[in-house]
Amino acid sequence: METVSGPDGETLYVDPTAGKRGQKGPFFVVYTDDGATNRWGFLCGNCDTLDNAVDSMGRIQCNHCSNRTKAEEWDAAHE
Repeated sequence: METVSGPDGETLYVDPTAGKRGQKGPFFVVYTDDGATNRWGFLCGNCDTLDNAVDSMGRIQCNHCSNRTKAEEWDAAHE
């Protein structure tokens, strides 16, 4: 696991092997502990920021570079 500094200065742990594919780069899963038991959020692999948003459809969007994923679930009603 790699470490990054969180918004409040806490140490967070990035799993470079677990993530989701984005349009500009991957989103890596971030944990609060090195045992990967407490999930914190995502790190944008395109611009290395932790400032990302996740919506109810499971899409992740970076608030800095607009990197984003597609929805995990798809329903024709959302068209």
